[in-house]
Amino acid sequence: MKQNKLLLGLMAMALSMSACKKFEAFQTDPNKPTQAAPNLLLTSIEANAFNEVSLSATLASRQMAYTDGVNDNQYYGWQRSGFGNYGNLRQVNRMELEANRMNKPSYVAIAKFFRVYYIMRLTMVFGDVPYSEALQATEGNYTPKYDAQEDIFIRALDELKEANAALTAASEAVEGDILYAGKITQWKKLINSYSLRILMTLSNKTNNTKLNVKQRFAEIVNNPAQYPIFDVLADQAQLKFVDKVGNRYPFYNDNSIQTAYYMDESFVNMLKTLKDPRLFSFAAKAPKFDALPATDFNAYGGLQGSASINLNSDRAAKGEASKINRRFYADPANEPGIAIGYAELQFILAEAVVRGWITGSADAYYKKGITASFQFYNINTDAADTYKAQAAVQLTAGTEIKSIITQKYIASFMHLGWNSFYEQRRTGFPTFEVVGDGVLNNKKIPVRWMYPENEGIYNADHLKEAINRQFTTGGDNVNGVMWLLKAE
Repeated sequence: MKQNKLLLGLMAMALSMSACKKFEAFQTDPNKPTQAAPNLLLTSIEANAFNEVSLSATLASRQMAYTDGVNDNQYYGWQRSGFGNYGNLRQVNRMELEANRMNKPSYVAIAKFFRVYYIMRLTMVFGDVPYSEALQATEGNYTPKYDAQEDIFIRALDELKEANAALTAASEAVEGDILYAGKITQWKKLINSYSLRILMTLSNKTNNTKLNVKQRFAEIVNNPAQYPIFDVLADQAQLKFVDKVGNRYPFYNDNSIQTAYYMDESFVNMLKTLKDPRLFSFAAKAPKFDALPATDFNAYGGLQGSASINLNSDRAAKGEASKINRRFYADPANEPGIAIGYAELQFILAEAVVRGWITGSADAYYKKGITASFQFYNINTDAADTYKAQAAVQLTAGTEIKSIITQKYIASFMHLGWNSFYEQRRTGFPTFEVVGDGVLNNKKIPVRWMYPENEGIYNADHLKEAINRQFTTGGDNVNGVMWLLKAE
């Protein structure tokens, strides 16, 4: 009897241990490895980060108009945005972890770039956001503090400087790189060109001694051996699309862009006034003027972005407005999507000269930017030279920044994500009209987005602290002026 009991006990123990093993086995999916080579992660990170083709941004930036309903981006009626970019940051952190595990320091440096890239997306939307304590849930920190926007910019610029220094001629090859095919020098150019964009974003902060904006900017520009930047159009960060499932242009075969989106009238009129042939690449002829040649500026029209839907729909039905050029939805590859551009950089350098941050010819940089944009659209040199020779295109004393930002704005059509909106927010150029009956938010252009609602539930104390630190009145609202926009 005792032997039987002992036997039964051993069998029960064995079954228990077997059950534990089976349960643990169910918790680990053998088809989903917990470790991944950093090159595999880099490919997906790049494809996500550099896809900056956005119809929402074109609506908010008065380049297109929508007719199938009240679009909050067009009518400035937005409220909250999300923290989805922290999910992208998790992938970046994972790549850095795997790079350290496999002793691949080049990927660690590139991870620093992407960490800054995504945190910039977040802070430009909201203001203060978690940075130094972000993504510490595995360490038990589920309620990270919000870093002040000033500290975010300082840390971001320092991280980019560290990333540039870490990449050298002796750095190991970077595989899985769909942007630059592993060329280290190209990554250095990208990192430093992006640093210049961030520094120009801080143009209201030139008296801030913690940031040293002008000094940082000049340090990069004046030392190309240590801080190379984009030299030619091919250097820019652009995502190329190909005719394969999952890799096609984002609006290929998109029905909505074919039927509900039209060019904005103010944008079309700007191009027509400047006799800008890029209009023919951006837009289709308005049906009402279809008999005119495609190179006749009179063949193009647009809708008033701020007008009511009824008014715009009526004008569209009469054939007065141009739709986007057919290639944007009929060509699976179309054009590469520019995330950080060579033309953009030339306009940044031109503005820096005007502001006295660096020496050189603002006009030369400005004209290089225009030329680069024309080259991107395969417009011939003679047309570019004729365009640049016009009196309306010249830099004029006292209005240089307006002209520079206007050209940057034109070159950004369907590129650079929300950068054009942020540039208008920073400089006031170009003017986004709000006079129509459709505009919400008391006919004011919002300058930020409210924080996600669940932050008020799960991280309420830190959120409240950040809101009180930033906004003395009004609390968390779309018209609150973030630190970035306050001159000092």
